[in-house]
Amino acid sequence: MTSGLCDCCLFCECAANVKSVFVSAGQRLFVFCRNILQCSTCFENPEDPTVLQLNENKNELCNDQNLETLRRLAASENPKMQQTAAEYFLNLSKHLISPLPDPYLGPVLTLLYSPDLKVQKTTAISLINFLLKDTIYIDTVVDMKILEPLIEMFKSGDAVAQCTSCACIIILSSSESKADTIMHDGIIPLLALAKSYDPQVQQDAAWALLQLTQSESSTKLLCQCGALPVLVLLLQSSNSKLQFLSCTALYNIASVQKLQLTLLNACGCFLIRSLVNLMSSTVTKNAAKACQCLQLLAHNVQIQAQLMELDCVLPLKTLLRTSSLIYIEPALTLLCTMSSHAPNKDVLVGEGVLDVIGQLFYCQNPCPTLVICCSSIISHLSNSDIGPQAITNTMCVSGLLTALENQSMSDEALLQVTSCLQQLLNIGTLRSHVVAQVASEHIARLVNLSEPTRNPVLSCKCAAILSKFKQTGKLPLLTKFY
Repeated sequence: MTSGLCDCCLFCECAANVKSVFVSAGQRLFVFCRNILQCSTCFENPEDPTVLQLNENKNELCNDQNLETLRRLAASENPKMQQTAAEYFLNLSKHLISPLPDPYLGPVLTLLYSPDLKVQKTTAISLINFLLKDTIYIDTVVDMKILEPLIEMFKSGDAVAQCTSCACIIILSSSESKADTIMHDGIIPLLALAKSYDPQVQQDAAWALLQLTQSESSTKLLCQCGALPVLVLLLQSSNSKLQFLSCTALYNIASVQKLQLTLLNACGCFLIRSLVNLMSSTVTKNAAKACQCLQLLAHNVQIQAQLMELDCVLPLKTLLRTSSLIYIEPALTLLCTMSSHAPNKDVLVGEGVLDVIGQLFYCQNPCPTLVICCSSIISHLSNSDIGPQAITNTMCVSGLLTALENQSMSDEALLQVTSCLQQLLNIGTLRSHVVAQVASEHIARLVNLSEPTRNPVLSCKCAAILSKFKQTGKLPLLTKFY
């Protein structure tokens, strides 16, 4: 079903790319509504003398005569008359700066129950505008039972109706005093839709639940009303879009640190197993999103133990071999966390992680995050029982030296690289391997970075490495630069 929105509307982009990272729920909704209200093709002013008369005097937008007219128009069975009332509320939402009198919410509720979807959408957008401008009170709206027609709008399948009704629910969910009502009238019906046997209905409901995770207050409500098992269950779907939506919602929930324990207690092993399975997805963005979600939970050593039991290394290596840094970085970040935990080290080395890490230094234009993570992983695994031999057999050291030569590399990344090199030089079985690969250009770079005018910590690290080289027979090379 087409939405009727022109290409310039922000909603078109929002609906097509639900994975977009939003700045904040309030700001996102404000921009969304502003663009829809300004869109010339969304709503046309009806050529109706009643609405022209109502709009004539903006200083007297709310009076008894207008209220009575709106009640009559809203209660009419004529869609055109209802649309006239809806258009008036749209105009009122743009210009009203004082609180909207409570009696005006009666016609609003009537219009939301209109059988004409265009009337419903126009009214819902007006309601969003009122809420964002604080010209109506959230608690009053909730008390009027406006959540019920909003949920019915969401079931319509119309893209604009779903987006506007969802936006209203997100704003209303910020009311702590009405949390129970919002949960019962708004969120629980969405969860029921998410369990539908219709894949499209499930997908739409998952999208709405995802939007509700954009603010902490509505995220808490989701957890309280039992959304977590539903979202985890959706990860098992064969629909890749549904997998992505539910995984992104779980990622947003896990991003709230105080909700992580709630998430693990509610879903436990089933959640971790589902995410590891999703990491093996042939849809790379889904695999990467599952990896991001696991990274938020992997600081828990029990979760790390489950990950190792579920053989998570293979899908991680697959992500590391993709061509896009967008997908490589989540896998690297998770590996960095796991490699710091002693019981995992020998397993990771045995699974060939260091071989992949060494090759990553040579990918096109490696970013600082990649270099930092790779250097950290090498440092973590170098002190395992089989780590030194694995480093000798891979491109790890040459990769570190290549990153050292990179003139565009940030000081933060260079600090991690030099810290790793210094650690490798302190391991007897690795010292000769590192020294053998150091050339004059590496010495020159270290001398340059050791200048006291640079980053003091970085300068100190480079000076310490040069001191090690003096002890290992690299003195002839060093004398060229002093």
